Amino acid sequence: MSLVLTLVVGKGDGDDRSRKGQGHSSSAPVTRGPSPASGSPTPTPSPSPSAPPAGYELHDDGEGFRVAVPEGWTRATVPSEYGMAVVNFRSPDQEHRLQVYEVSEASPEASFDLYLSDQTAKPRGFKQLGLTNLDEGDFTGSRLEYLADAIRNEPDVGTWHVYDERFVAADGKIYALAAYGPDADGREDELELLTTALAWFCPPGMNCDPAGNAALD
Repeated sequence: MSLVLTLVVGKGDGDDRSRKGQGHSSSAPVTRGPSPASGSPTPTPSPSPSAPPAGYELHDDGEGFRVAVPEGWTRATVPSEYGMAVVNFRSPDQEHRLQVYEVSEASPEASFDLYLSDQTAKPRGFKQLGLTNLDEGDFTGSRLEYLADAIRNEPDVGTWHVYDERFVAADGKIYALAAYGPDADGREDELELLTTALAWFCPPGMNCDPAGNAALD
C-alpha cells in the first residue's frame, strides 16, 4: 500500500497526489449541483448545515463525488495511480486551491505517517505546523497543517499555507481534501474552504440524505 502512494506523489515537490505533466484542465466555472433536498453533507463531527454558506455552491463532479466550492472557481484534473483522478478547484486569481483525491493507505493516520516520512518528497520549504487527530464518534480523520515556499504548478504567492485533511467517508474509502492559499492573507480562509468542502462532501456511488446518512445508489 505504501508503494502506491509513493508513486502517486512522485519524486518532485511532493505537493500533488498525481503524475506529473499529465491531466486535463478546464477554464469553465464549476457548475451548481442539486439543491439540499436531493443531496446531503458527509458525516462529520459537527451538525450538518442546511445550505452551503453565501459565496459557495454545490458541485456534482465528473469523478462521482459532491462537494461545496466557492462560486466562480475553475476545475482541472490530473490522473492518479490510485482511485479516482486528482481534482483541483482554483480561484480566478489562481492563488487558492481545493484539492480532492482518494487515499491508498489503510487509514488517515497511516497515510500521514507515509507522507511525513523520509520516503515522500515534500514541497520546497515544507514546515509542519500541526497534525491533529479528529476521530470523534463515527468520524475518523486527521488534519495536517503546514507551510511551503512553493507548490508545484501553482503561482509564486510567497509562503503557502495548507490544511490537508484525510478521512474515512460514508463509502468506507479514505479521501483527502486539501486547501491551499497564501499565508500572507491569514489562515482562516483556508480553514473555511476546507471545512465547508468537508461538510458537503459525498463520495462517489453514495446517496447522502439530509440527515447525513448514506446508502449505495
